[in-house]
Amino acid sequence: MIALLEQSENLLAHTSLDFKRCLFDVIRWNNRLIGIKGARGTGKTTLVLQWLKQQNLPANKAAYFSLDDLYFTQNSLKEAVKDFHRQGGKILVLDEVHKYENWSAEIKNIYDFFPDLKIVFTGSSIINISKQQGDLSRRALIYELPGLSFREYLSLRNILTIPAFSIETLLSDPGQIKKNVPNDFRPMQHLDNYLRNGYYPFVVEDSESVHQKITQLIRTIIEYDMAELSDFDIRNAKKMLQLIYVIAQQVPFKPNLTSLAEKTGIHRNTMNNYLHYLEQAKIINLLYPSGPSITALQKPEKIFLNNTNLLYALAEEQVEKGALRETFFLSQVHPFYKVHLPKHGDFIINNKFTFEVGGKAKGLKQIKNIKNAWLVKDDIETPVAGVLPLWMFGMLY
Repeated sequence: MIALLEQSENLLAHTSLDFKRCLFDVIRWNNRLIGIKGARGTGKTTLVLQWLKQQNLPANKAAYFSLDDLYFTQNSLKEAVKDFHRQGGKILVLDEVHKYENWSAEIKNIYDFFPDLKIVFTGSSIINISKQQGDLSRRALIYELPGLSFREYLSLRNILTIPAFSIETLLSDPGQIKKNVPNDFRPMQHLDNYLRNGYYPFVVEDSESVHQKITQLIRTIIEYDMAELSDFDIRNAKKMLQLIYVIAQQVPFKPNLTSLAEKTGIHRNTMNNYLHYLEQAKIINLLYPSGPSITALQKPEKIFLNNTNLLYALAEEQVEKGALRETFFLSQVHPFYKVHLPKHGDFIINNKFTFEVGGKAKGLKQIKNIKNAWLVKDDIETPVAGVLPLWMFGMLY
């Protein structure tokens, strides 16, 4: 226990409060049980350490435990928490909970047996809280942390700091965003860097090795994290990696499950499940048609990679500009809005707002006469006659 508390103290001492993710101000930290999900590399650990540091309490009162620590291969979480509570512990942050067997049942018991203990836990985006043995969904507030938005990237790199805007504000008064940026700010100068290597916070450490880290990240997710899924056979990890490679060379595209099965050796009947796993892991985004709610068994209408950094890291050839535009747009709106494929146009948000995304030559033909429809272009800096700049959609979180 002493070693765990010393490690917690050391981590907090080296945690910077200079830059905080958008989710930091969204989370209702006063709740007694909070869960934060997210893909690897998105900054979950930093987020919870920053909050813990702000509590300004000694380690025996507020501590951080990582459940993939070797300590928990020989010691139970329940006993560690008992010991911590006896020493006057009030706040406990549990990181990487999915690495601990029966984690949800034990956290449920801790929550029930220690009513004066506040718990914040983090886990992989692949975990389904409501399907865990000890159902925490009725007790915990669950949040999901995406990668950096374009707005957050600019702030992290000390280029520009402005507040996030809602989609309603962007559509009704896009000039509000323009008013918040200096006259000499040129978004296109920075957008290309973001598209290449700005989605993951580790860009700050070394922008030159981002793509190498991304490929390592993907392998770790498939070979390590997916082992936690009860219905995923880890012996198929190689096929899953092959599926990612095949998808990366075609996105965005309408999937042919038979063709994907032939190219990867994955049985066609299980292909939908594999695509769903990859979406949970935040490697791809699946787009379904607008209308009635979809089921997990429905075939997606279109497949995208989760973000543009993945496009650059996995593409064999030069990345196609149209794929970049659409992938960026989807990655910026998908975390906090419902996005589907409309009958006309490229995307529909919350079954209400329709968008056609393109470049210089793109016109209004596809969305003509459609109510609440906008053309979005990547080669303009300011809104013009109902046409919105693509970069502004990076200011939504």
